[in-house]
Amino acid sequence: KRPEIDRWIISLLNSLISKVRAAYEDYDVTTAGRIIQDFVCDDVSNWYVRLNRKRFWGGKMDEDKLAAYQTLYEVLTDVAVLSAPIAPFYMDRLYLDLVPGGEESVHYVMMPDADASVIDSDLEERMNLAQKATSMILALRRKVSIKVRQPLQKIMIPVISDKVRKQLEAVEKLILGEVNVKEVEYISDTTGIITKKIKPNFKTLGKAYGRQMKEIAQAFGNMDQATIGAIQGAEAAGETYSLSLPSGEVVLSPGDYEISSEDMPGWLVASDGPLTVALDVQISEALRKEGIARELVNRIQNLRKDSGFEVTDRINTTIYAS
Repeated sequence: KRPEIDRWIISLLNSLISKVRAAYEDYDVTTAGRIIQDFVCDDVSNWYVRLNRKRFWGGKMDEDKLAAYQTLYEVLTDVAVLSAPIAPFYMDRLYLDLVPGGEESVHYVMMPDADASVIDSDLEERMNLAQKATSMILALRRKVSIKVRQPLQKIMIPVISDKVRKQLEAVEKLILGEVNVKEVEYISDTTGIITKKIKPNFKTLGKAYGRQMKEIAQAFGNMDQATIGAIQGAEAAGETYSLSLPSGEVVLSPGDYEISSEDMPGWLVASDGPLTVALDVQISEALRKEGIARELVNRIQNLRKDSGFEVTDRINTTIYAS
């Protein structure tokens, strides 16, 4: 049985196969190329390979390490075939390097068929949440120039449904490890903690409700936190939100508005669609010392690398500290 991270990338791969084949059937090469590019850059390289570095570098070729290599092999082989019409020469080279005993060329290989039995939409959703939350928190760190090596104490995440909470809890350790934060707190009531703001998208709303725009703008300006939360909850559930106005009902879709959050004292807040995260950026003395220890490890590792040591080489270290 594959580990969850392997099942996730294989699920995404088979979802990708369906989308890319559909794009090719419509002669939409641009869409096919962009879907493959996003998958390879965001999901394979920046997430799957990076998260599995310890598995790839493990000493023994045990079942876990073998599963990681076999999974990556399957992904890259299918990507080579899927991308062959777009990048014919490079993908031919990649395929021949990966499958030396296979066909004479990647262009003789039939397009892969998606295996619906391995597609797990719930797994894809919660891993997407982990990717999104990680990206948002790292962006907040960069905003105040706090390196990832410096541990921080806490993240607060408002949850708008039990489903989202369970999905986040399932990937909680992964998120905390990626962003180097000690704990996460889920909150259902953000009143007095996080202040959300909402702005209408006049371009999209104007096309559908041109005569009501003045009233819509006024309604958005007077909107309370509970209503903004309800709109965000509808978006998370994949639903629209009906705004009742004297001149008639206005149906709000995700592209019709933009929700943001204000920072709190000692905290930084970010929102992306229905997901909001608040990061505690206060550094205690204990956290500061732990950060110094991590910086020391980083310096030693860089010296190892610059000196040409292998990963398995043991070294003696002398530290001069005032």
